[in-house]
Amino acid sequence: MPHEPHSLDAAAVRTWSSLTLAALGRAREDIDAINVYPVADADTGTNLYLTACSAARALEAAFDASADVSEATARSDGAVGAGAATSLGEAVRAYAHGALTGARGNSGTIFAQLLRGVADVLGGEPRATASGGLLAGALARAAESAYEAVAHPVEGTMLTVAAAAARAAGAAEAAAGSAADVARAAYEGARAALAETPGQLAVLGRAGVVDAGGCGIVAVLGALWQALSGQEVPLEPVRGRAVAVPTQPQPCDEEPDGPGYEVTYLLDAPDPAVGLLRGTLDALGDSLVVVGGDGLWNVHVHVDDPGAAVEAGVVAGRPYRIRITHFGDERRRARTERAQRAVVAVVQGEGLAGLCREAGATTVLALPGEPPAAAEIAEAVRRAHAREVVLLPGGAEQRAAAAAAAEQARADGVRVAVIPTRSAVQGLAALAVHDPDASFDEDVVAMTAAAGATRHGELAIAERQSFTSAGICQAGDVLGLIDGDVAVIGSELAETAEAVLERMLGSGGELVTLVLGPEVPDALAARLEAYVQHGHLAVDTLTYRGGRYSAPLLIGIE
Repeated sequence: MPHEPHSLDAAAVRTWSSLTLAALGRAREDIDAINVYPVADADTGTNLYLTACSAARALEAAFDASADVSEATARSDGAVGAGAATSLGEAVRAYAHGALTGARGNSGTIFAQLLRGVADVLGGEPRATASGGLLAGALARAAESAYEAVAHPVEGTMLTVAAAAARAAGAAEAAAGSAADVARAAYEGARAALAETPGQLAVLGRAGVVDAGGCGIVAVLGALWQALSGQEVPLEPVRGRAVAVPTQPQPCDEEPDGPGYEVTYLLDAPDPAVGLLRGTLDALGDSLVVVGGDGLWNVHVHVDDPGAAVEAGVVAGRPYRIRITHFGDERRRARTERAQRAVVAVVQGEGLAGLCREAGATTVLALPGEPPAAAEIAEAVRRAHAREVVLLPGGAEQRAAAAAAAEQARADGVRVAVIPTRSAVQGLAALAVHDPDASFDEDVVAMTAAAGATRHGELAIAERQSFTSAGICQAGDVLGLIDGDVAVIGSELAETAEAVLERMLGSGGELVTLVLGPEVPDALAARLEAYVQHGHLAVDTLTYRGGRYSAPLLIGIE
């Protein structure tokens, strides 16, 4: 029975988004398994899926906003169903913007730029529907803009697959094809190009796989064809994959070369500044992709000096949602069997993240005022590559997201326990007693007990006048918090810290842990250590640097 083709309108974009999310969700693990380029860290499928999630949320928000306008107009006019609906242009712009702001990894960033290229052509379309010719033009612009965004394009990658899809779409449009015909041609062109990638990129040929990012592009274009044709995309013999994929790569004997860190961030900056930024980052590392426009950019680069990459963003404009990932553990995990147990820790502060990594944990960096989403924590659980995971949320504001991430991981067959930590110092205490050789339940009980036995304090600077449990504070006052409540209001960091320590040690303790923020001088640490030693001879003190993004001072007492 023939299927009736659908118009390329806002509703079709919404259907495309839904089908893309489903296709990438099915293929996620399979795509991760063949991820060997540019870094064999087994996350391309997950990054594409998370980017599609962000795009889908933005698209749904656009439809919700139009529905609200329609309802308000109907009430004011007294007419049922009056008001504006989401247009094709609004839909594709929202879809592309959501991908840009939520792009993850190299593959997700390029995917976001492909969608932006589509929006460049269809985003200003005044008509309710677009023709096959416009779709072909949009796919051509998508491939062109993706090549422009990558500092050093490499053939045999998702760029090659996108370009082949655009050429096939153009040929179909020249034959007076409908939008559905153009989408099908693009899908089939992408499939054919993907099959050729092992012969174009040596690392793929050695591993015996096709390009993982290209595999994702095929899934996206298959979803587009399905949205416009109403036909089911034919399933391939390998379950969950949009195309037939060769066997999983074998472990490599040699350690991969290349920079040690992946740095990504969103950036508010004018176009001229971004041009200079590209040059700076290109000199620092590789796998550079800068996508976006109109003042908002998504920056992705692999470097050995992540601080310099972030500083370059500060020079260009205002970087935020900064994520720094160390490749060492991910590379090793990608070449080994799944571990029995791992620890995932959410921490605020680069120094704290380093401490946790040294203790063997996979880390998620929480930025001030921007706690990580459940999807980000769930991705870290996946990167831990273990059958059992102990999750340390780090703070009360992260516990809901950690719980949601744990549920996602359990659905994938991972056994997860969330330790109810309320501070990073409780997480450090839990890590100190972590025993991977003990049973899972025994390990969780011991870590929970260690965290619960650690009282936590913190020093913060008041941003405005407000009422607290210790009285009224003014902007600039130093606040001393004990177990989450303001207990001391002071004017100097050192005196307030000493007052907090005295109150906390009044209940006893054997070990004081001090975590100093980036602006706190070493002299304060020496003063506080002397203060503890002078008044509490039997109490030991450990001092760490929390690094950038950490609080001025964290205190733990066990």
